[in-house]
Amino acid sequence: MYHFRGADQKENVVLLGPPGVGKTHLAVALGMEALREGKKVYFVNAISLVDKLKKAFSERRFEKTIGYFKSIELLIVDELGYLPLENEGAKLFFELVSEKYEKGSIVLTSNRGFAE
Repeated sequence: MYHFRGADQKENVVLLGPPGVGKTHLAVALGMEALREGKKVYFVNAISLVDKLKKAFSERRFEKTIGYFKSIELLIVDELGYLPLENEGAKLFFELVSEKYEKGSIVLTSNRGFAE
């Protein structure tokens, strides 16, 4: 059985590749293993996550929403870069990642390369 030490070590994983190679499947497998280990896991599509962040910001509950995501030990964000993020959404997503850094783990999947 694979042990995802990232959730314990607060490390991050980025899975890159073209559509259909199994990035989401691997991310879900990491999440399932973290759940078996008793970790709090949240899986979300990148666009849905940004929509949640934008709504929370407009409703003046962004800090509370960020606090919730910081409490998640493993946040899995699927399909980052599949659709472009506008400036506001990109800034809010960056703020979430910055706040979560070293407080929990993030798994990102994307069909884009690092340069993009």
